[in-house]
This record gives sequence, structure tokens and C-alpha cells, in this order.
Amino acid sequence: MATTTETYEDWRHRMNKVILPKWTELPNFDLYMDQVLLLINETLQPLGVDSVTAAMINNYVKHKVILSPVKKKYQIMQLADIIVISLLKPSYPLDMIRQGIDQVTATGYPKRAYDSFITALVDRLHHLDEPTRVSDQDLSGSLTTAAAQLIVDKLRTDELLRLNQAQTQPTQIEK
Repeated sequence: MATTTETYEDWRHRMNKVILPKWTELPNFDLYMDQVLLLINETLQPLGVDSVTAAMINNYVKHKVILSPVKKKYQIMQLADIIVISLLKPSYPLDMIRQGIDQVTATGYPKRAYDSFITALVDRLHHLDEPTRVSDQDLSGSLTTAAAQLIVDKLRTDELLRLNQAQTQPTQIEK
């Protein structure tokens, strides 16, 4: 996690180094819950997002946001979904996230949709101040780009809030 002497530029520099796994870089074998938690939390740790817990994943399964594990083992599709959900959960309810995933994967294979999302997110992290582009010609791609930008904006806002709180001393308000 960030230190109290870190600056916004330090954070920007850290975000510029973030690399997230594409579909083929995720394990191509089934994982048990403890392995899933380790993989997901290590993957998302550089972003400073909240850790994923077994209870959270069980809740995703219970509410049919991700597919149930087969013999208590999770596959690539579930790992990809958990990563996307973990990144979008601070901004959207689970049912909306699932709906968005379903809309994006309706026009392309899950592997392609996940890779596009990861590419868009990493691009946004590496080019924090560049404007996003959306197009009526590619609404699915625009949705992916907008979701990536939303995540970056949330991360940036959280970091600026943290830095501001560390810098600003509360003052006594006179009555």
C-alpha cells in the first residue's frame, strides 16, 4: 500500500507500471478457492483495491453473478469474471455488472471481451490524462472503454482523497 510520503506523481508512476493478465495468462487449469483468492488478490494488489474474500465469491455464485464452481474448482471464465467484478463493484451493483458483462460478451467471445477490457484498463492506467473516445459505431467497445475509465477515475479519486487527508490537518471551527 502507499506510504504517507507518496505524492500523486508517485501514484501515477505506479499506475503506469501496472500490468494485468490477459485471458491466456490466467491459469489454464482448475483452482480451489484459496488458490483463486491468492491469484485474484495478487493480481489486483498493485491497484490498491479491496481484497476479495471467499464470502464475496460465494455470494457471487449464490446470486448467479458467476458460474458455480465444478467440484469446488474454478475455471478461467470465473477468474476473468471475478477480476472484472472486483474492479467494477465499488461503482455498480452486482446485477448491473453481470448485465454489462453479458452485453459485451453477446457481441464477442468472453476471451475477446475480457482481453479488450484488460487492454482498455491498462491503456487508461498508462495514459491517465488522455481523453477517452466513444463511438456509436462500436457501442460494445465504447462500453468497455467507459468502464475502464470509470475504474481509473475511482482509483484516482480515492488516491487524491487519501493524499489530501494525509496533508490536510483538521482545524477547529469557532462557534
